[in-house]
Amino acid sequence: MKSEIRSILKKILSYLQFAKSLRFRIIVIIVLVSYIPTMLMRYGILQNYEERAVSLRTSEIQNQSTILANHLVANNYMQDASSETINAELLQLSNLYDGRVLVIDQNFNVIRDTYSISSGKTMISEEVIRCFKGESISNYDRTNRFIEMTIPITTSVEEETNVPQPGQLQNSTRIIGVMLISASTDNIAANMELLDGRAMILQWLIMVLVIVLSFIIARLLVKPLEQVTAAISDIKEGFGTEEISVQGCLETEQIVTAFNEVAGRMRVLDTSREEFVSNVSHELKTPITSMKVLADSLIAQKDVPIELYQEFMVDIADEIERENKIINDLLSLVKMDKKSPDLNIEAVSINQLLELILKRIRPIAEQKDIDVIYESIRDVTAEVDEVKLTLALSNLVENAVKYNSEHGYVKVTLDADHQFFTVTIEDNGIGIPEDAKEHIFERFYRVDKSHSQQIGGNGLGLSITRSAILVHRGAIRVESEEGKGTTFFVRIPLTYVTKS
Repeated sequence: MKSEIRSILKKILSYLQFAKSLRFRIIVIIVLVSYIPTMLMRYGILQNYEERAVSLRTSEIQNQSTILANHLVANNYMQDASSETINAELLQLSNLYDGRVLVIDQNFNVIRDTYSISSGKTMISEEVIRCFKGESISNYDRTNRFIEMTIPITTSVEEETNVPQPGQLQNSTRIIGVMLISASTDNIAANMELLDGRAMILQWLIMVLVIVLSFIIARLLVKPLEQVTAAISDIKEGFGTEEISVQGCLETEQIVTAFNEVAGRMRVLDTSREEFVSNVSHELKTPITSMKVLADSLIAQKDVPIELYQEFMVDIADEIERENKIINDLLSLVKMDKKSPDLNIEAVSINQLLELILKRIRPIAEQKDIDVIYESIRDVTAEVDEVKLTLALSNLVENAVKYNSEHGYVKVTLDADHQFFTVTIEDNGIGIPEDAKEHIFERFYRVDKSHSQQIGGNGLGLSITRSAILVHRGAIRVESEEGKGTTFFVRIPLTYVTKS
């Protein structure tokens, strides 16, 4: 019992899932787009047939009634209604159209009723009155299925004009009675029902064909997407191809192209992550290895001189400091890599901030006889995180000093427009090779490892700098020529705007 219930629930869930699918929506759209026009066409045909049939029936009755009205006048029926010939014609007209004929004289008296109900009675109605005024009336009652019309019974009268002329007469007609005719339209309704039944059968045949075609079309349209989904699942499971290729419509090809681009970026990220883990392991392992070697040397020796002991302890302290700096830099990167980094945004004078940075770095520059120049085009106040921006700009200026030649210079320029402020750090040091420019912001990347080991550093400075600038919605770029110097350009908005 439980297994049957589970099976039923699974089927219901599968139907619900199908109802949410693109294939189901395509089928529904095609069916609706097809059903509505066929339904309108069906009702349009019926409406047109009804109007046409009623119009023909009305015209036919009017012609027959007009001929009969002339017979009434010719046989002086309005004065003597005993003519069996005319009465037979009136009855024949009534039977022919399954209706009723009333003949009404000028005094609104019914002189003949084919139903023999109203004969001798007075008939005063709007239609009769309007007919006596010369207006023929024809009404179609769709609900009760009959046509009602009035036909004037007229006779010719010769009257002289107001200004008599010899031999000239004016002819006119005079209405001496009205024929009130009611004709059934049951046969038209029967024909409409027959036509409607056939039209409905044709409509459903068309809809069955449309539903079959909609399933085929939906399958053809969704098939490329299913192939994309299958390829993505293969990649997710780890045994798919690196790129997927699916032939389909333009939109499908765009989806595939976008997916391949994302997959390519993910592969780059995976490679970068592996390199990062490897570099972190290496960088963290190196100081520990050095400390272990120094400690083992002290342990292995007996009666170690205090001078040597102190020297080794200084080296161990330096390695600990190096390890601590690497860990702190990694923590800084982690904090700035968050989607919503914690920023302490406040209005800061960028002029004063740069002056403090240069004041701290000038003693280091003086050791290599490097001239530090600061040029401020205008006073700049911006909404920034002072700690993170100080860290970023300090790294750039320190690198300009570290990787400079003796007797060189470092020039820092501050400028701003109505939207951004820019900081330019220029030096005439060793420069950056062309093939290394696109990698300098990568973590643990160092252009010349042997030179970097002499100077110090772990390859995280520029990566931290770039992250700190990006969290401010800023940008950084570099121009450099090997052996001639390097220039970094930093641009940051004056007003910090959070992303919505």
